[in-house]
Amino acid sequence: MFATLRPPIAQPAIPIDLVEAIHSLKRDLNAVILAHYYQDSDIQDVADYLGDSLGLSQQAANTKADVIVFAGVHFMAETAKILNPTKLVLLPDVNAGCSLADGCPPDEFARFKSLHPEHFVISYINCTAEIKAMSDLICTSSNAVRLVEQISPHQPILFAPDQHLGRYVMNETGRNMVLWPGSCMVHENFSEKKIAQLQMSHPDAGVIAHPECEIGVLRHAHYVGSTTALLKYAQESDWNTLIVVTEPGIIHQMQKQSPQKHFIPAPPMGNCACNECPHMRLNTLEKLYLCMKNKSPEVTLPESIRREALRPIQRMLAMS
Repeated sequence: MFATLRPPIAQPAIPIDLVEAIHSLKRDLNAVILAHYYQDSDIQDVADYLGDSLGLSQQAANTKADVIVFAGVHFMAETAKILNPTKLVLLPDVNAGCSLADGCPPDEFARFKSLHPEHFVISYINCTAEIKAMSDLICTSSNAVRLVEQISPHQPILFAPDQHLGRYVMNETGRNMVLWPGSCMVHENFSEKKIAQLQMSHPDAGVIAHPECEIGVLRHAHYVGSTTALLKYAQESDWNTLIVVTEPGIIHQMQKQSPQKHFIPAPPMGNCACNECPHMRLNTLEKLYLCMKNKSPEVTLPESIRREALRPIQRMLAMS
């Protein structure tokens, strides 16, 4: 017996002026486009709001739009859905995941958590809705230190899923925490040796780094901060040349804000483009248009998970 072949679903033609077509769809849908700094520059330029995880969460919580188009990765769109259960949340590419989120499976984390029953669970926002639902508090790289400082020193803490961010927070606060052994595939791949070599060849350059980097890399940094904090520092500091140790998508905004300055993306360990997040780069301007045109892929969540995940996010927003 031969299988019946169904004709493929016809996709709408891609307009010549994608930017205008996206703006038109945005008006028709009453949509807002939220984009992370690690997106391609053309997506950054068409977004209504650019930000890091904290800023994007705050925008998602306060938006009046009917449709949220999240140009980022899956956990970010999930967070928007957690905060906006009645709104349509779209993600340009449903396969845009996250190595941190993927590296913390809910069943394994539940077993890990059960080994530390007295611990207060703080999870970095780069995790799935299921992990958020098992957490007491969500944090971002922008507010992790401030939030941990607000927890009683007598309360033991379990921190997940990024061990490098957790270790940075421990160093900054003096708090001991139990760390889930996760990491970001991009930030863990920066080469301390190559950064030291760059400093030797650019002796007048400053080094700025994201706290998801390994501790050896952070030792070379003149400033450590979230993507938004790095962007502000790049604009306001006296450095004319900066070596940027995070995903290089942020350099587009740095260059726009400070065109007179020189920004050097930190190299990865190998001879590859491994300093770019492959998940973030799955989104394209064409996919952004198509997801708005088709109202798909849509991000949905079981209501029970959504309600449980909402509680620690709301606690973060209140404490921030």
